[in-house]
Amino acid sequence: MKPTGRPMTTWLLTAGLVFSAAASAQNTIKVGVLHSLSGTMAISETTLKDTILMMIDQQNKKGGLLGKKLEAVVVDPASNWPLFAEKASELLEKDKVAVVFGCWTSVSRKSVLPVFEKDDGLLFYPVQYEGEESSRNVIYTGAAPNQQAIPAVDYLMKEVGVKRWVLEGTDYVYPRTTNKILEAYLRAKGVKPEDISINYTPFGYSNWQARVAEIKKFGSAGKKTAVVSTINGDANVPFYKELANQKISAENIPVVAFSVGEEELSGVDTKPLVGHLAAWNYFESINTPANKAFIDQWHAFIKNPKRTTNDPMEASYIGFNLWVKAVQKAGTTQTDKVIAALPGLSTPNLTGGTATVLPNHHITKPVYIGEVKADGQFNVVWKSPGEVPGDAWSDYLPGSKDIEADWVTLHCGNYNKVTKKCSGQNYK
Repeated sequence: MKPTGRPMTTWLLTAGLVFSAAASAQNTIKVGVLHSLSGTMAISETTLKDTILMMIDQQNKKGGLLGKKLEAVVVDPASNWPLFAEKASELLEKDKVAVVFGCWTSVSRKSVLPVFEKDDGLLFYPVQYEGEESSRNVIYTGAAPNQQAIPAVDYLMKEVGVKRWVLEGTDYVYPRTTNKILEAYLRAKGVKPEDISINYTPFGYSNWQARVAEIKKFGSAGKKTAVVSTINGDANVPFYKELANQKISAENIPVVAFSVGEEELSGVDTKPLVGHLAAWNYFESINTPANKAFIDQWHAFIKNPKRTTNDPMEASYIGFNLWVKAVQKAGTTQTDKVIAALPGLSTPNLTGGTATVLPNHHITKPVYIGEVKADGQFNVVWKSPGEVPGDAWSDYLPGSKDIEADWVTLHCGNYNKVTKKCSGQNYK
C-alpha cells in the first residue's frame, strides 16, 4: 500500500536513508569502552580508553574483524559507581556492543557485574584486583593477589628484611579484601598483630599530614617497617608529596604500591621518591622488541612522545588481542561462542612472554617489582622465574581455600571442592 501524507520521492529517500543506516550498522562491530574520563579515577582510566581506541584503529587498518570494521562506543561513567551499571546497560542493551573493555576499581566492576551476567555481555577487566571472584562473563587480564600482592610482600620480607607492616588503602572492596588476604598471609608467616597497622581513607583523600605522621611513628619502633599501598586514583599524588615533606625515604620506610605506575608518577616530583617500589606485571622500562614497538605505536597514535605506558595498558592490549583471537576462532561475535573459545587461547605479552586464558577466566602473567627512578620510570629489582597463573580464590582465606573456578569442565566460578557444590553462576 502506498504511504500517504508525503510525496513518494520523499518516502523513498527516507526509506533509503533508514536502510543505508541499518546496513551501515550491520557492517560494523561495536566495541564498548567503559572508563572514567572525569572524576577521581580519570587520572588512571582515560589512558585505557585511548589504548582501546588505538587497538581498534590498528585492527581496522588490518582490515577489521570478520570482514567488518570495528566501531568504538565510548561512555564516561565519571568515577560514579552506580553510573557504571547504567552505562553498561546502555552499551549492552541500546548500543548492542559485542564486547566491553572497562572498569578500574573493583567497586565499579562489582557494580556492572550483575548487568553483564543478566544481559550475557562480555567484559575484559584490565586492572589488578582482590580476587575472590570468577564470572563467566568477565575475563580478568589484571593481576590476582598471587600475581602481585603476595610476591611483593615476599620480596619485602626476604630481600628487605621487613618486620612491621602498614597496609594503607583507599576505602573500598579491592584494598579491604587484598589487605584481609595479606593480613592472613603475614599472620601465617609469624607476624604479630601489633606489627600490622591497617588504615583506609576515602577516594580523593588529600589531607595526608596526620596519617603520614602516624606511619612515621609506627616505623620508629626499631623494626624494619614498610608500607604496602593500595591507595587508588588521584589520592596518590598528595600521599607521595607528604611522604617527601616528612622526609620518609625508601631507606627508612619503603613503600610498595599496587596502583601507582608511570601514569600516576608523571604528575609528581619523583626525585624524593627514588627507591620506593611498585609491583606490577609490566613496566615501560622493560626492554623487549614488542614493548619498544608498542611504545612507538602509542606515541604515534597519541601524538605526544612524553606520554607514558603502564601495566593496565598492557593488560588492555592483551585483552583486546585475546578477544580478536577468540572471535576469529569462533567465527562470530556471539557472546556464548566467544566465551567458549577463550580458555586456552594465548597471545604474546609485551615483556617477552605469553598470556594464556585459564579455565578460571584469569590469565598467566609475569611479576615484576620495580624501584622508582628520578625520571618517573622504574628499575626492575626482582622478577618471577616465569608466568604465574592467576588464582581466582585465595589459599589464605578460610572461606576461599576450598573454592575452585573452572568454566571449562566444572562450568562454575565458585565450586566447593569439599561439598562438591557450585554457588552462583552455573552453566553446566
